[in-house]
Amino acid sequence: RDEEAVLLFKRAHHRHDPRWLLPACPRLCLACVLELLPEPGVSLVRKKHVLSCFRDVLLRHTSLVMPLLAQDQRVCVHFIRMLFGLLCSVEDGSMADLCIEVLIQLTTQLKLEQTIPCLLDECHKELCNMPSMRGSLATLTLLGKLVDAIPALADKLVMEHRDLMEHLVRGLVYPSEGVQASVCYLYGKLYSSPTAAEVLSGHFREKLCPLFLSTLDGAQTKELQINCLGLLRQLLKYDLFVSMIMNKSALAESADGVEGPPGETTLPLVLKKLLLSRDEILQVASAHCITAVLVHSPAKHAPAFIHADIPEFLFEHLSASSEVLIWSSYNCLILLAEEPLFFSKCHTVYGIESVVRSLQGSLRMNNTELHKQGMLLFAEILTRQPEEIKLFTSSAMCRDAGRALQQAVSSPVLEVAMEAVKAISAFLRKDHQSAPPVQYRELRSLLEAMLNRCADFSQIPLSRRSLGRASSRDLEKAILRRGTFLLSTLEGFRNACRLCLIQLCSSSQITEFTFMPSSGSDRIEPLFLEEACEPACQELCLRHLEQATHPALMEVFLSILHSLFVIVPHMKEKFSKKLAASSFIRLTLELKARFCSGLSSGKALHPCDNWMGTSHMNLTSERVARPIQQHESDYCNSGTGSSLGWFLSLWDMVQEMRLEKDRKEQVFRGLDFSGEDKRKNTQEHSWCAAHSTLAVGVAGESKPSRLSKSWLLWVSSTWIRTAKNTSENLLTQVSEGPDLAISYHATALTPSLTPRYHAIAFLWRFVKSQATTQLGPNTSCSFPVTSLSLCVLLLRRDLQDVRLVHNDLISSSPVDIARKVLIVLRTFLRRNEDVQVGGLIRGHFLLILQHLLVEYGDSPLEALGNLPLLLSLLSVLQLRNESEQELDSMAMKLLHQVSKLCGKCSPTDMDILQPSFNFLYWSLHQTTLGSQKRAAAVLLSSTALIKLLEKTLALTWAGEGSPRTTLLCSAWLLTASFSAQQHDGSLQVHQTLSVELDQVLKALSFPKKKATLLSAALLRFLRTALQQSFSSALVTLVPSGARPLQAPEDTVLAPLGTSQVLSLVIGLQNLLVQKDPLLSHACVGCLEALLDYLHARSPDMAQHVASQPWNRFLLFTLLDAGENSFLRPEILRLMTLFVRFQSSSVFSPEEVGLVLQGAALADLSTLSNTALKALRGFLLQVQSMGLLTDHNMAQTLQASLEGLSSRASSAQPPLQDMLCLGGVAVSLSHIRD
Repeated sequence: RDEEAVLLFKRAHHRHDPRWLLPACPRLCLACVLELLPEPGVSLVRKKHVLSCFRDVLLRHTSLVMPLLAQDQRVCVHFIRMLFGLLCSVEDGSMADLCIEVLIQLTTQLKLEQTIPCLLDECHKELCNMPSMRGSLATLTLLGKLVDAIPALADKLVMEHRDLMEHLVRGLVYPSEGVQASVCYLYGKLYSSPTAAEVLSGHFREKLCPLFLSTLDGAQTKELQINCLGLLRQLLKYDLFVSMIMNKSALAESADGVEGPPGETTLPLVLKKLLLSRDEILQVASAHCITAVLVHSPAKHAPAFIHADIPEFLFEHLSASSEVLIWSSYNCLILLAEEPLFFSKCHTVYGIESVVRSLQGSLRMNNTELHKQGMLLFAEILTRQPEEIKLFTSSAMCRDAGRALQQAVSSPVLEVAMEAVKAISAFLRKDHQSAPPVQYRELRSLLEAMLNRCADFSQIPLSRRSLGRASSRDLEKAILRRGTFLLSTLEGFRNACRLCLIQLCSSSQITEFTFMPSSGSDRIEPLFLEEACEPACQELCLRHLEQATHPALMEVFLSILHSLFVIVPHMKEKFSKKLAASSFIRLTLELKARFCSGLSSGKALHPCDNWMGTSHMNLTSERVARPIQQHESDYCNSGTGSSLGWFLSLWDMVQEMRLEKDRKEQVFRGLDFSGEDKRKNTQEHSWCAAHSTLAVGVAGESKPSRLSKSWLLWVSSTWIRTAKNTSENLLTQVSEGPDLAISYHATALTPSLTPRYHAIAFLWRFVKSQATTQLGPNTSCSFPVTSLSLCVLLLRRDLQDVRLVHNDLISSSPVDIARKVLIVLRTFLRRNEDVQVGGLIRGHFLLILQHLLVEYGDSPLEALGNLPLLLSLLSVLQLRNESEQELDSMAMKLLHQVSKLCGKCSPTDMDILQPSFNFLYWSLHQTTLGSQKRAAAVLLSSTALIKLLEKTLALTWAGEGSPRTTLLCSAWLLTASFSAQQHDGSLQVHQTLSVELDQVLKALSFPKKKATLLSAALLRFLRTALQQSFSSALVTLVPSGARPLQAPEDTVLAPLGTSQVLSLVIGLQNLLVQKDPLLSHACVGCLEALLDYLHARSPDMAQHVASQPWNRFLLFTLLDAGENSFLRPEILRLMTLFVRFQSSSVFSPEEVGLVLQGAALADLSTLSNTALKALRGFLLQVQSMGLLTDHNMAQTLQASLEGLSSRASSAQPPLQDMLCLGGVAVSLSHIRD
């Protein structure tokens, strides 16, 4: 009774018709509900309870309520208006949600003509009469949910209430994220309708697009972020809106920063911030949006995301624990990998480790779709990676990648295994391996897993692979799929053979072409390739080729067989006999006949001829019609001249075959190139066709047919006419075109061609000899000591306390406190080199840089006041690293982030740039050659960094306002390093760098005071330019002003002039007189490069420069520097230069003898390795120039050389190469060598 009293409006209930009282529980009177809810005297709690009960009744007893309400449409309209008025008047959020829910239920269930227009009109009037958007939240939420419940309303809203869109724009700029979230939700529902989206295209272009991106960028609440991303997902379904959004985010191709003009928001930057967030839902949604953009056109839209460094964050997310996030990242990266810029920007260099680790982790998950996408990404990266940049520079990374692929190819899911086989084929490319030796044990395990999986797949009966009875079309698809899998497997096996061949060619055992295992070695003989090929590949290929003609498959398999004859030559005869016993030779000839009948091009015939020739020579070498000498047989086995042996003994082989007559005629008809257009075909195809004619056409016949004979005559005569009389042209014809065996058999058919055969046979021997010749027979701390000691104790007790330092940096602690902690840490690291905390600190510093560059955009320098000290700490860590150490993925990521930070600086930000330049320079020179190339590629991809270097270098000639000399030194050294690495590695250039050559020469001719290091850096740069003959693709030399007309004799020296050369030489002499060791090395190196440059263009000019009388005064000035000063490496190199250019007026032969006598008497054990190298170069140069006429002098030279040879093994360890001179990172070997 009490419950009914609460639900009934007693004051009015007695007037209500009994039919409004529901018979079900709760006993609710609909008329009482209509009168109670708008009553102002009823409490909100009671209204909420009544409305809640009415909602439950609507859900439970819809069949009872709806007929009552539908009796009178006026009652329904009144009810809807009353509920809408209640919705607009209440401020309680739960009450508003109840009103919205009931309104949605009534509207969707009643299905009356006037209810929906009535509700839309009420909403429209409410928004129009509202002075501000403050109270619009409930109305906007109702509209969004209404359109969600009735999708057809989207078209009605945009057609009949178009001015409503203006109110939505007002709501989007209203400073309430709740209102903005409701607007975005409603927009998302409207744009989900294609018709409405087309109508609103102009509205989006003119008003919504910039507002929406800024709203998404500034969203703080998760509700707004989710609704914005929902709207974005709807927009990205249409190519029109994708173009509009990305056009605002598009960058000029030369620009490196994605932020664009200040204050303008771009989609890549917004999505990058969401990727950097710690919310997994936002990260996944951001990845989905990136994918939605890329699917429209990867080539068009991928560059914007790549310039925004989106791949960097996607690679980071591959280590997440969420399968959805990993899968989403895979999809994005696969689409980004279709753009070459993805690789030229070197994202794969520091992302490959993340991919491999992700594959290892994901393969342990029970998610086959994740496995498939991961393998697809890995295969794309391996296939598209440029050859000049190695992906794997360490054996450990190769081993991890191989094991992941081995696990994937063993997957029972066919799609995963197929992608894994493709990835293995690309993985075994020689371009991805940094250097031999090949890890044979790992390679064997990988190949065995791949072959076993292929065998398992081929053993599945074809009838089981279709539902019900297999139709012919299903059978063809199954055979095609099996052939594709087998082809990928064989391509992987062939690449493995090529790796072994490279190993053979680079080993010391190249003369014997064999690999025998050494005791205790992990390397094994590559005999496993033959063992794996014999039972597995052979059986699989034979079985498949019996079902279908597959030229590409046959080509790859024959190439494998031919490679095995070279890799394991001691097994070739045994292997050939096994193949012959299995009727493989017969099958090969039959397939050859099919290929010639028009089913294949000559591409599949060439490896067929190669293998058949080598194989048959192994089987029937004693029955060859013409004796072949041993060196010719070896040459045939090597693969270059194999067709000769094939044709020499072909007649014996084909006698065993009996082909049907119609098959022979079919082959002959296919070879009938009587038409003039067919005679213009390539020589390669002609030769393959001739081979096939001999192999099939004459089988079982005592004499060749008329057609085969005429064809051979035409081919032979055509090739002979094309050959020239010179051996060079003949060699080209042999190496690129036909084989000699055709002409040999042509002579057997036509005696008139015999004299020509003898000439060709001689040529064949000449090619053999040429091949043999080419391959060969074989800051100090300002803290009290107690504070420092306390920090040291903490660090020694638990190295994880370093995390506290970086957490303090990221948090809102005062800058001075964080700075003190950093100073203590830096001092501790300098005094305690044995403590290994580099990896921990580098990882946290990488996170700091990532957040800094994303959150603060164009002004990251204002965000963290102690950033210079952080960079200084990073440089200290880099200096502690061992030399010749590979750069791991963490180092590559730091290089990328520091280069981006530099790109946002100006040359006046010296506190940031100096430690940054030091870190970049040390990273380039304190590593292996392979890592140097990868690091240079990463840095050269930063166009903003190259632009900054250009601006900084230009300030060298500026007067006031120029940066400190130390920064200029680092800039010139970096530029020289970049130019050398780009030129030597042929790396891609994204941005050129202009330098005024006249100013460089002027600065060296008239150096500044107290600028020794700057002069050395300029000399290193000029030396690099001279060594490259001023042809660098990175550095563009420009004149500093209008240049006068050059004299005729200066044209050969361009871009240098005679006066500039002489002035430069005088400047180098003046710098040498200063007797600074580092500067002297730089001067001598530059003088060497200058004379080489002059000698290549004007030998007279080079001789004139080397023979200047002032050089003699310079040499004696340098020698007057103490006892045995002539043994200083820079002086030895200078004397070597004078001897080389025969400057007897500067350095006479008698004086050369005195130097040699002094060297013979000196104690060589006191010399550094650099001095020993220079002395050896001097002695060899003297010997080569024939300056030793005295027998005693010759003996002195010989004794000195022997002394150097015995000294080499016991030489003292080299001095530290990486130094910090006056705050500048310097590599002594870079300046000196």
